[in-house]
Amino acid sequence: MKSMEDMIQAAQRAAETIQKQMGEAQGRLDSIEVDGLAGGGLVRIRATAKGRVIGVAIDDSLVQVSEKGILEDLVAAAFNDARGRADAVAAEEMQKVQMAAGIPPGFKLPF
Repeated sequence: MKSMEDMIQAAQRAAETIQKQMGEAQGRLDSIEVDGLAGGGLVRIRATAKGRVIGVAIDDSLVQVSEKGILEDLVAAAFNDARGRADAVAAEEMQKVQMAAGIPPGFKLPF
């Protein structure tokens, strides 16, 4: 039987491993890209799964002063679409790490 000290050290090593894996997963999230679309694709925002906006593409047909309000609304809608998709991908990636570490689904980690 292992001593209490051995068990504590094993638990600390396991926690360090999990923390390292979570950090690596967070890093990968910034390399996964998603597109948010609005107006049937007239406005597109490209973002990382971590939520960093990489680029905005606006169809030339929308660039008219009289359409400024519509354009602004479409940009906001595309951003929100990209953010929602990024959140979904991030949750999937973090769940993979948790499952690989043997952490039960739904368990909230402090980091």
